[in-house]
Amino acid sequence: MRPNAPGDWDRRKLLFAGAAATAASGLGAGRAYAAANAKGPPGSVLYDVPEDSTKVMGRGVHEDGGYGTRSQFETEVRVKADNPSDVTSWTFTPLASTIGNLTPSGLHFERHHGGIPVIDPARHELFLHGLVDVPKKFALADLKSLPSITRKYFIECSGNTLSEWSKPKGTSVQFTHGLLSTSEWTGVPFATLARAVGLKETSAWVLAEGGDAAVMTRSIPIEKMLSDALIVYGQNGEALRPEQGYPLRLVLPGYEGNTQIKWLRRLQVSDRPFMTREETSAYTDLMKDGRAKLYTLAMDAKSVITFPSGEMMLPKPGHYMIQGFAWTGRGRVQAVDISLDKGKTWLPARIDNVPEPMCTVRFSFPWHWDGGPVVLQSRCIDETGYVQPTRDQLIPLRGENAIYHYNAIQSWAIAADGSVKNVHV
Repeated sequence: MRPNAPGDWDRRKLLFAGAAATAASGLGAGRAYAAANAKGPPGSVLYDVPEDSTKVMGRGVHEDGGYGTRSQFETEVRVKADNPSDVTSWTFTPLASTIGNLTPSGLHFERHHGGIPVIDPARHELFLHGLVDVPKKFALADLKSLPSITRKYFIECSGNTLSEWSKPKGTSVQFTHGLLSTSEWTGVPFATLARAVGLKETSAWVLAEGGDAAVMTRSIPIEKMLSDALIVYGQNGEALRPEQGYPLRLVLPGYEGNTQIKWLRRLQVSDRPFMTREETSAYTDLMKDGRAKLYTLAMDAKSVITFPSGEMMLPKPGHYMIQGFAWTGRGRVQAVDISLDKGKTWLPARIDNVPEPMCTVRFSFPWHWDGGPVVLQSRCIDETGYVQPTRDQLIPLRGENAIYHYNAIQSWAIAADGSVKNVHV
């Protein structure tokens, strides 16, 4: 290779300068557009869209400040409940729009009773006391220094699908089943902390208390706490989101969401349940005879078809892939069935990911729609042999006075024009 001639270097400098100017111009325009139009879909930044992305330099590395944004063309968001107070409200996960089996942290459903607190992790401690040999306080740094585990678990609000007890009210799957999300959680097993403090022989229950304005408290059986309870500080590869309990929360695989205390600050060991506000005046199951059932904590097997589902429109007859989620709080999902005839016959669906304990699975089923009216249903069978019930099976057992733990089979009716509606059959 010959040495560079004097003119070669000058030409290279000119070419590089021209390219750099073009890039700077494109990036500058992108920045200016973003600054003038800061409000795109939540989690995104608006940028000018070139006619041909191969003809203009893209924006520079690290222009997002070091924490990525999603595309401005992605618009999925949680939807807030129609509730008079935003501090005692909830949001629904867009189940029909999520990809794969994990819920993005920013789309995980919320339920708050006293707003979302702002907590400095450097000042936050977890106090473990009561029927223990040596009460201890654990700073966040103490917990992070202990051996951790990472597991995928769903969390479902016990009020998920509460609108469906008497008649079909939810218009979309986001409103009927959107108080369900699945994340990968990282934290320290409660059993590790229990060994550090020593439990008394009479230990039977643990009170978990949160650091929010509601001072949320729930009683948890000691067997559950020692079995698989996690003191969690990580979610989907990063720290917990504030709305998910930053800096610490309790995760109880398979238990109703209300027990999985966020902003966790205290665990008190006792020989009996504490009968707190949230487990006496609320989060009990009012039976058909008027009596209230306490501590129905595990979530039963459940499933829902997310495509096609309410408010959707099938454009024409043809081949479609039915898709949905199934889950159980009592172990692994064993199988999922699909019915195309209001439950008269059932066909096996494909489970698209490896079933894990207390974790959702994705299911799918290839289907040809002939253009006629049809009702689609799914049912979950878990590894205990439990089969998700029909409404006709559930209502005689529970009545219609209940609010929580509705897990009857969901039905979607498809009309001849392709519209999809929530129905009871």
